[in-house]
Amino acid sequence: MMTIEEIQRLLRSTETSRIERTVSTTNMDKLQEAICAFSNDMSDSRQNGYLIIGAKDNGELSGLKVDDALYQKIAGIRSDGNILPIPMMTCERYEMEGGVIC
Repeated sequence: MMTIEEIQRLLRSTETSRIERTVSTTNMDKLQEAICAFSNDMSDSRQNGYLIIGAKDNGELSGLKVDDALYQKIAGIRSDGNILPIPMMTCERYEMEGGVIC
């Protein structure tokens, strides 16, 4: 599990081939594409990729509410069969000032 300080550092950084931020929780295709891109590691960074759901492009939190149903939906992307082979992925929920991110 990442620390709040590590999350804040990711929120302050620019988007890269390893960091994607979105406020969308309904466009599962966009989320799956980002996870697939991280899994393919096209930049050959050999580092983790981070999809931060609930943050705007500028790193500001969107005020997202993450209930159990949304959390399970996002966590389910890993094994729903739309990304093969199954990616190595974890899903974490962080409560921060200004909203929740996943």
